[in-house]
Order: sequence, then C-alpha cells, then structure tokens
Amino acid sequence: MRLEQLFSGPTSVTLWGPRGAVQIQHPAPGVLRVRHAPSASDSTFTHPRLPAKQSFAVVGHGGHALTARRNGDTVHVSADGVALALSMESGTWTFHDSEGRLLASSRSVAGEPTPDYPVVRYRSRLALHAPEDEAYLGFGEKVGPLDKRGLRFTFWNTDVMPHHPDTDPLYTSIPFFIGLRQGVAWGLFLDESWRSEVDVALTDPQTIHWESHGPELDCYLIAGPAPADVVKRYVALTGRPPLPPLWSLGAQQSRWGYENEADIRGVIQGYRERDLPLDCVYLDIDYQDGYKVFTFDRARFPDPKGLARDAAQMGVKLVPLVGPAVRAEPGYSVYEQAREKDYVVRFDRGEVLMGEVWPTTVVFPDFSREEVQRWWGSQLQSFSETGIAGIWNDMNEPACFTVRNDPDSFTVQGRRPNGSGRVEGPTLPYDARHGTRRHLEVHNVYALGMGKAVWEGLKQAAPDKRPFILTRAGFAGIQRYAAMWTGDNSSHWTQLESSIPMLLGLGLSGVAFTGVDIPGFVGRANGELLVRWMQAGMFYPLMRNHSAKGTPRKEPWRFGEPYLTLARETLRRRYRLLPALYSLMQEATETGLPVMRPLSMHAPAEGDALRAYDQFLFGPDLLVAPIVRPGHSRRLAYLPAGKWLSFPNLDRPGQVHDGGGYVIAEGPLDTVPVWLRAGGAVPFTQPALHTTDANWKALTWHIHAAAQVTGRLYEDEGEGHGDFRLTRLSGGLDGDTFRLERRAEGTLPLAREGEVIRIHGLAAAKSVTGARSHRAVDGALELEVGAGWDRIEVRL
Repeated sequence: MRLEQLFSGPTSVTLWGPRGAVQIQHPAPGVLRVRHAPSASDSTFTHPRLPAKQSFAVVGHGGHALTARRNGDTVHVSADGVALALSMESGTWTFHDSEGRLLASSRSVAGEPTPDYPVVRYRSRLALHAPEDEAYLGFGEKVGPLDKRGLRFTFWNTDVMPHHPDTDPLYTSIPFFIGLRQGVAWGLFLDESWRSEVDVALTDPQTIHWESHGPELDCYLIAGPAPADVVKRYVALTGRPPLPPLWSLGAQQSRWGYENEADIRGVIQGYRERDLPLDCVYLDIDYQDGYKVFTFDRARFPDPKGLARDAAQMGVKLVPLVGPAVRAEPGYSVYEQAREKDYVVRFDRGEVLMGEVWPTTVVFPDFSREEVQRWWGSQLQSFSETGIAGIWNDMNEPACFTVRNDPDSFTVQGRRPNGSGRVEGPTLPYDARHGTRRHLEVHNVYALGMGKAVWEGLKQAAPDKRPFILTRAGFAGIQRYAAMWTGDNSSHWTQLESSIPMLLGLGLSGVAFTGVDIPGFVGRANGELLVRWMQAGMFYPLMRNHSAKGTPRKEPWRFGEPYLTLARETLRRRYRLLPALYSLMQEATETGLPVMRPLSMHAPAEGDALRAYDQFLFGPDLLVAPIVRPGHSRRLAYLPAGKWLSFPNLDRPGQVHDGGGYVIAEGPLDTVPVWLRAGGAVPFTQPALHTTDANWKALTWHIHAAAQVTGRLYEDEGEGHGDFRLTRLSGGLDGDTFRLERRAEGTLPLAREGEVIRIHGLAAAKSVTGARSHRAVDGALELEVGAGWDRIEVRL
C-alpha cells in the first residue's frame, strides 16, 4: 500500500496514496490507533479523507496530542508512552514503547474489493511479524492452551452444541491478543465487527495473518510493559465491567428441563433440605407461553409473582432466559410492535426475514439500532414486576435453525447472485439487512446490542438494583453489560481441563465475570467429575450447575454419597471465599483485571508459568491447581518465583515452598490444591445458605507473613448503590517485628464487632500490641482485634 501524501494535525496523522489511506490517532496513554483503509478509493466516497466510523466496542474515543515528522520515506509518530515509524513506500510500521523497545511490526497491509451483487466483497489483510520466542494470549473465547501460537481462529459467533476442545468458532468474538516476549507484553485490538480470520503463526511460523471481510483494518496498538498493563489499557478502551450484585456470585442452579413451577420449587427445596448453599435458579425456555419472549405459560407457571416471592423468602433469586427471536404470531404485542415500527431484520429484497428457532416462525429485532435497543429494554418494565432478578440472554449469536422464507427465486442474468442468502452456521444470511448495514458486518455485535438493551432496560425498571445479565454470545466490550459463560459444553474430563485456559483467555480479553456449566451441559457425568469440577468452579466468578433436557439430572444430590457431602463442603468454601471474590470483582470495575489470572500475568518472564495452562491465580495471592484428570489424587504444579504456603481447601495450611519450580501437590478427592503467596492477605467469612449483604458480620484475614504484606477488602450493601467501605492492609516483617496497618475509606458502618487475623509464618510472639488477644493455631499466630483496629505490632 504505497502512500504519497501526509497531513499532520494536533491529534491525528493521515497518509494516503492512489488507492489506500492510513490514519493514526492517540486515544489514550500507551495506545496508538492505526486505521488502515487499503482500498479506500473504492470503499469510500471521500478518499483520501476517511469517513467517521461508529465503533460498537470502543468507548474511550478521546483524541490526545501526538507529534509527527517525516524523514525521507519514513513518518515518525510519537505520543505519551508510544511511538510508531511508518513507511510511505509500503504502509508498514514498527511500534515501540517509551523505553525504545520494539514491540511489534507489520509486514504487509493489503486489500481489494470485488464488485458483486448484492454487496461488494472485501478482503482486507494485515501481516504481523511473529518472533519465534513470542507467545500470543487472549483472543477471547477460544480453545487450545494459553499460548495460541500455532493455531488458527475464525471470529464469527456460532451456536454450537456441544462444543469440543478443538471447536472453532464458538459463541463470542473478541479480536484482541497480547504478545509476550522476554517478559515484555504488548497488545493488538482489531476493532472490526466484520467476520475475520487469524492465522497465529501456523502457516508461516514467523507471521500472524489477519484477514477481515470488511474494507478496513482498524487496529489499536497497546504498550505494556506488563500483561496487566495491557489488559488495563484495553479495558479502558472498551469499557470497564460494572460491579455485579453479590447474590450473582453465590451458587447457581439451572436445567433445560425445569418445566413447571413445581420443578422450580422442588429444586430450591432440594437444596435447602440437604443444607446446600444456593442463591439463584434459572428459568429455561419452558417457562414461556409458546416460546414467546416476555411471557409466562400460565398453565405451567400460574403465579410468577408468588413463585419469585416464595423463592426470595428462601434466599433465592430467579433469572429467566430471554432469546432475541420473536414469535411471528398475529396479536402477540411484541411481534406487532416490532413489525409496526419496522424494528426487524430484513432480506436484501426487502421482505421481513423469518426464521425458525424454538417457535416455528420468528422475526429478529435489529439490535444494531439504538431505537430498537430502547424498545427492547422497555419490554422489561412489566416483565420485571413479576419479581425476576436478572436476565439470561441466550441464542443471541443470533441462532436461527432455518431461514424460512428465503426468496431464493431471485436471479441476475439467469443465476442467483454470488453471496445472496449465504448462511454460515445456524444464523442469518450474510446479506440480511440491519438498517443500513449487512449481517456480515453486524453479526458479531448482535449480542452486544442486545446486552446493552437489556442492561438499560433493567436499570430503568429497577433503578435501585444492579442489573445482572448472563450472556452466551458477545463481542469486545460485552463486559460493560453482562457476565459470560462458555456455552453448551459436555460432561467430559477434557472439558473440565479446557475450561481453565478458556476462562483465562476471556479474562485477558476484558471479560472478568465468567463461568462454565458444571459438570457439563450435555452428556453423563459421574460423582468424581462433579466434585472435581465444583472444586475448580469454586474459584470461577460465576458458579453454575447446568444440564440439558434428555440428559441425567446433575443437581449435587443426584450422585449420592460421598459426592453430596463433598459438594456441600465445596459450596461452603465458596461462600467463605465471597469477601475475597467480591473485592476482586470490585477491583475489576476500576482496573479491568480479571479474577482468574494466568500465572504469566504476575510472572511474565517465567516460561514455565506460561505453560501452566491448567492452573491459575485467584487474584494476586491465591494459586489454584485443580485436579482435572480422572482417578488422580496428586498432580504436578508450577509455583512462580517467591514463597508459597500450601493452603489446600483454604483451611489446611501446610509447608512453605520456594517458587520458581515444580512441586507435587496432594489432591485426594476431598481436596483442591491451593497456595497462598508470601505477602498475601486474603479475607474470608463464615459459610451460609445464601448471601445477604457484603457488609460481613464475621471476617478472618489469612496472611502469609513476608517483608511486604498487602490486602484489600471491599464492602457494601451487596446490591444497589449505597455506602461502601474499602479497606487496605499494609505492613510486613522487619527484623524481629511484624507490623500491620489498616486504612479504610468510605462511609459504610461496620456490621461486626471484631475480626480475626491469622498470620501464617508466625507461631509465637513475645508481645502483641493493638490486639485483644493472641494464640497459636495450626502453626500460625491468630489475633483477635476490634472492628475498628488501625495498627498491630508483633514482637517475635
């Protein structure tokens, strides 16, 4: 792509040639936007000026100052923390950070349109140099190990049931990755909603090839140097997640097959009779009247308000499934409104597109338009009055089993136009019309628009509560509206193991609130798989048991003993962990950092940390290595540099291990291997049958003594927008003295009279000041302090 002209302004640089153009902007510190339009002369009416672009994903559009200078064939652009050198001859570039390190370089940029009917076909291609020692992480919801080098992916949201460890594409498309080499990270986000494909150094081991079906390649280049820095900057661009209600972090139960009100009441009673914690039950499609969204079948669910009220009295919230497909039934108000207001997707020839999902004939709202989003959200006003607590967005790729009224008789010169009516997967045709756009462009953001619609609708319907939405599909930025689960998995051990890198990839791609169906949606699980999956799921942000109609029931008691007892113990540990989990979720709202983190996020220079794809960090301080193979009672685990206290099940402190190497972890069926980082401080509470609020009545800090100790606790009402309190601990060992300070901000009154601080690594003390009492417990020093304590000093 030869460039001949240059225009430099205070906030953007534009270069153009006979066919293509490049625009460079600086949206945020450490970030450059390089908007390639390799076929601008054909794809726009304003070449060389690029038209304004609506981004579905990016919310941080701010234009910051940059400088540009030309030196012969090369244009040098510099900004806060980043620099770019671009060749006028080829349109290729190199990307550097503030230290002058070369982070990335492009090898070629190309694109050409192919005139066709009904739409022009575009192929825009970008090639990036892939150094042989560089790893590539992220890419959203994708299969494979943590490092995706040597794999190829398609970004086209697809309804797959069931999916397998090598299935691609899946339900969500997030075209973002992190490059990691010699401990230094950088990121690339391709802000294109069009269908695209990426070859991650598979065909050519030295090159990443990315091809989009759109006319542009809009790239955001993000500097590190740490992986966490890249994630923070990416999430600042695409939107930070909101704080979810506390109850959504409790145990959840679902099944496609709870067919009536008695089933819902029965499963809640089944949990309570067996002393199993539970906070949420989902209503799958069987609750609907003829599969019509926003309705209840009054024969099977005669009293939705009463059901929600009775469930709430037992501490359980109800979350119904809502799909985007609207039954085309005359007299049905949602359908009549959509048709009257012209809010639906159409064929290229203008007919309303009708498909088949659960109803035999449906229409699809056009969620690419804001007026349609507002209309859809308004439907939630009366629906929420039944007492439902959240919404489960499903089938929102969008899934369409069959296009029913395809006008396939239309021909041009005796043949059907190339691409007319083409469908990839169970969805809508490429050329379907969404207002002024084609489905090929907006397919991947369909669920994003629906998520926004439901989020805004729930806020309006219940302004005093935080919305909760669970979604199957999404695009970059979906974290602004919804939690995400990985879709219709199977009850296989390989899926338990593969769930970890899938969730880590989503977390690295900005989606902090994630989960996986436990113990697999389809197929047959046994008791061992249930327990092992629950032990891993104890640390998933979203912990949901789910299963499919036509498969054995998978509620914890279905597997008998000893599995029921082990499941109960695991759920109780989950509820003990809620102060730490809730605090990490609140941290995500400020930084974008996920709850589940790959070891390489905090140990980027350690190659073995990168390869430990079946382990993860829960926040910065807990390392979890679940047993993910059948019949195994021990496993090899990698511990990054530092010291780690063996802390299996969060309640059995053992020996301290030196990091930077491997250990053999014991993991009998009742145990999940966990370690506490030296210097880490993690808050726990007492187990309960359900959540109430996040102003903890009982609190115990577990601290692994080191020279530097840090801890963090966020508390509030658990739902709503009232007062809060953020507590930070700091201190550490200094010779023969251990000091700890507590600082708090916020106005939330304390709900407890005291706290317990258990310091691992200290067993005996000559004296303690600032505590009510102290004693030795399980090789640790346990202190009882008043709720308002501010400083503790231990003489050893």
